Amino acid sequence: MRPHLEYCISAWSPHYVKDKELLEKVQHRFTRMFPDFRNLPYLQRLEEMKLWSLEETRSDLIEVYKIINGASSVTFDTFFTFTSNTQTRGHSLKLARKRVNTDLRHHFFSDRVINNWNSLDDRTVTSGTLNIFKNNLVRLRSSQKMGLFVGI
Repeated sequence: MRPHLEYCISAWSPHYVKDKELLEKVQHRFTRMFPDFRNLPYLQRLEEMKLWSLEETRSDLIEVYKIINGASSVTFDTFFTFTSNTQTRGHSLKLARKRVNTDLRHHFFSDRVINNWNSLDDRTVTSGTLNIFKNNLVRLRSSQKMGLFVGI
């Protein structure tokens, strides 16, 4: 079920609350199908099942990692530039934010993912493989207690 909900979410990710809630209801219903978790609150069910809410930007961050490391058919220059400010805290792969004038562009993949990418730690963004990157995201998320990447 999850791959169907996340398919190309980086490209079509909804930004209206009503659309996000509609998609989240599918996963909400799915997690209630398991008798052991049926009576738990939704966020606790997600935590017990080691799932992410659909609003969390895990797939966006994975796509950025692939683009930066050349594992995607999309080239880095198409969407991003590295920041020229060397005085920033955090990791060395910070992305520069472009000025946008429209609301539509604000919700576009290359703009909505920058804050979350830049907030990651150096250990995560410099992961050697995609699987290590995913594991570091899980580690980082669990250390922040549910919802580090919510609310773009």
